[in-house]
Amino acid sequence: MRIGVDLGGTKIEVAALDESGDVVCRVREKTPQRDYAATLNKIVKLVNEVEQRIDRFCSVGIGLPGAISKPTGRIKNANSTCLNEELFKEDMERLLKREVSTANDANCFALSEAMDGAGANKSVVFGVILGTGVGGGLVINGQLVEGANSIAGEWGHNPLAWERGGEQNLPLCYCGRKGCIETFLSGPGLSDQHKMRTGSVIAAKEIIAAAERGDSGCDESLRRYEEQLARALASVINIIDPDVIVLGGGLSNCQRLYGSVPVLWERHIFSDHVTTQLLPPQFGDSSGVRGAAYLSAKPAT
Repeated sequence: MRIGVDLGGTKIEVAALDESGDVVCRVREKTPQRDYAATLNKIVKLVNEVEQRIDRFCSVGIGLPGAISKPTGRIKNANSTCLNEELFKEDMERLLKREVSTANDANCFALSEAMDGAGANKSVVFGVILGTGVGGGLVINGQLVEGANSIAGEWGHNPLAWERGGEQNLPLCYCGRKGCIETFLSGPGLSDQHKMRTGSVIAAKEIIAAAERGDSGCDESLRRYEEQLARALASVINIIDPDVIVLGGGLSNCQRLYGSVPVLWERHIFSDHVTTQLLPPQFGDSSGVRGAAYLSAKPAT
């Protein structure tokens, strides 16, 4: 039996999976804010709680909002900035008293959906997170691709392609660069753009709900978002040509994206015909924790 940990900016989820990939036990608590030691201790507490419930000692895989630097072994690129520069994997192995597998949280999402989710039996699967940040993960022939620099799939920190007037007025990305896809396509990015255009301060999910009710201002903001998402994903398709793109994160619940975006991206893709599918996740917000559990090749002994 395997345990997966989904370490997010607002919540930590821990789940145990059986040999069939079914979740048999799950716990979830809020993530301690800006406190590295408290975050480690919360993970240990939740892993111990799950193991006590199922009465098993398990392998552990952890999905991170960042990546492990290969030269230093320290976390880099985490938007939960208290994790950056920390020896997270070493610290967790010391506290849990076992080997721990780690990967970027978007990689875990992609792995889950490629193994037995929306991208099952497909050769090339690109998993996308559209939430408080924008992440991505790449799975080819069932194998997670992390890359030479541990940044494979990090499309959110490329500039938005085919720039249009006024699109560079958003705030700097947390990474220190301007114009990152994340600043446009994250939930806060949608909210920021709506505020710039209308003066109204409203959360992304409320913009989507209002658009569905027929609010013209919110509908216009969502249409702009769809067009930007199409441009950004067209660049991904032009580079890796995936069979399937699976959306995750809070914005993946916007059903109109799956019809509108593939129509819009065709004009930007270097092909006479596009067969890439854009699909919702089969396992919803459970995909991250499932993928983290799959990181461990075999159960701990």
